[in-house]
Amino acid sequence: MRVAFLVSAFPVISETFILDQVTGLIDRGCEVTIFADEAVACPANQPEIDSYALSGMTHTAHLPKNHLWRPLLALRRAAANPGQLRTPHFRALNFLRHGWRAASLRLFLETQTCAPWPPFDILHCHFGPNGLRGLALRDIGALRGKLVTSFYGYDLSEFLKQHTGNPYAALLANSELSIAISEVMRRQLISLGCRKERAVVHRLGVNPNLFVSARRPDDGRVRILSIGRMVPKKGWEYGLRAVAAIASEVPGLEYVLIGAGPLRGRIEQQVVDLGLRNTVTLAGWKSRPEVVAAMGQADILLAPSVTSESGDQEGTPVVIMEAMASSLPVVSTFHAGIPEVVEHESSGLLVQERDVAGLSAALKFLAMNSGPRARMGQRGQSIIRERHDIRTLNDELVRIYRELIALRK
Repeated sequence: MRVAFLVSAFPVISETFILDQVTGLIDRGCEVTIFADEAVACPANQPEIDSYALSGMTHTAHLPKNHLWRPLLALRRAAANPGQLRTPHFRALNFLRHGWRAASLRLFLETQTCAPWPPFDILHCHFGPNGLRGLALRDIGALRGKLVTSFYGYDLSEFLKQHTGNPYAALLANSELSIAISEVMRRQLISLGCRKERAVVHRLGVNPNLFVSARRPDDGRVRILSIGRMVPKKGWEYGLRAVAAIASEVPGLEYVLIGAGPLRGRIEQQVVDLGLRNTVTLAGWKSRPEVVAAMGQADILLAPSVTSESGDQEGTPVVIMEAMASSLPVVSTFHAGIPEVVEHESSGLLVQERDVAGLSAALKFLAMNSGPRARMGQRGQSIIRERHDIRTLNDELVRIYRELIALRK
């Protein structure tokens, strides 16, 4: 089975679920080719990139950010390989049909990367905007195969607010399959025009064997952990305010925040303003093994996700599944697909978005009661093994592909 992945950048540290899918498909005998908008340096903490030779499978169009350079680059490439110019290249210049993609020469330059490849069985686009890219490339004949798009969160929230009308109308009408990572997202795809039989749920997962049950030191301290990019939808400010509300009531309370991003400076100042310098540790970005180790030392995962002012939302945060695999109880919000993973009052406690009082009450309850902490952690670990084992999910993805290939066009 020949599968092409269309992604924005590869490898992307924050999107390990894509890496897990790629390696899982290779393990199952699939031939995988990756078409990325841009390539990034291979992080040292992801040995799979080298062991699977993924860099050699990844191809980029190397689009200049400055649009004025694109005509020169297009001409230079065409002059170097005039015999490779085919019908798709000329179709890629049809700005009446393909709008800015054609007018900016983006589609033409991408075609120079994609057109030499023989047909694929599956064209799997990750995130809605890459689905639009895949649809255009298939429309002009630069890529051939059955079109599948996975949606993850941003693409069905902030991206929609950035556009008038329905930017996915043509994609949903012409794709063979649209994949949502939660039931709530599947319903949204259907509301946008996707036929019910072409919208399926395929959840994100982790390898439970990479995470061990937390072995927390018996030193009388309670360690709360948050992990993620420092961006508005993560709700960091509400988590800090909730911790500040209970800091004087919970002896030995510690709060560790792992991550980096544009809000770092604001968060640092909030820690000072709330008088949390002796309680909060801003640990910065950490590698995957370091995150696993931190989870093994923590007592509670706090993920106070919110819908940002720009409309950006989570899909299903992988860090929540990783924490549950580590037997951590989760305190989070009724946000996007989170309630489909965290069973309220069973594997964690959920409150409404921006509910600081609710977050602080949930944290205080778990911090002061080791029994419920342990029971919720154990239940969370069972949920991950039953429903979110990436190995089982990769088997399911191959089955989805095969059923799709078997269908007539």
